[in-house]
Amino acid sequence: MKLKYFLQRFDWMKVYFSPFKPPVPKIYIGKTSVGTPYFLPRVWKKYTKQEAIDKAIEELKEKPYAEKIGFEKLLYDYSRRSKSVLKKIGFDFVGLGWKTKWTNTDYRFEWSPVWSFVFFKWQIAITFVPIEPHHYWECWLYYSRETTGTTKERLEQSRKGFPCVWSSTRDGVETKTCYWDVILKKKYL
Repeated sequence: MKLKYFLQRFDWMKVYFSPFKPPVPKIYIGKTSVGTPYFLPRVWKKYTKQEAIDKAIEELKEKPYAEKIGFEKLLYDYSRRSKSVLKKIGFDFVGLGWKTKWTNTDYRFEWSPVWSFVFFKWQIAITFVPIEPHHYWECWLYYSRETTGTTKERLEQSRKGFPCVWSSTRDGVETKTCYWDVILKKKYL
């Protein structure tokens, strides 16, 4: 089960063997500052006995409802909880972040894939960023998850089922952009 979940994080890499232009790896080296995806790289650790006591006392002092719960119950609860701690050393492999909105095929991009290595407050992170990330990944998700057949048939199904044509107006002039024409390799246009 864990292996299947781990491999799903790398499913997005099929894009390199597809009609889509490949994402460009962006490398960051410096103090830990690249999230994986929303928070800095971290691990969960249980509260120590003293930390649990301190948290229970703090809650009793600061929150009026805590007296009804009682110190023993608060201490028991905190002794079972965990806290997040920044990673000292470790790897994170974050897959493509996405969700569906109104229907099962209404894909929404959330974050690009990231590979991160942390070593005592220093980080090397590789983020895979394509041109027009929102349009690119949403089109990729539709293409990879909702179509079948040859590459040509899949692209036809994708353009029909997920048009990705956007309009913008500037100085009274409307411009339409078909992002399929932007994100696909030339030979597939």
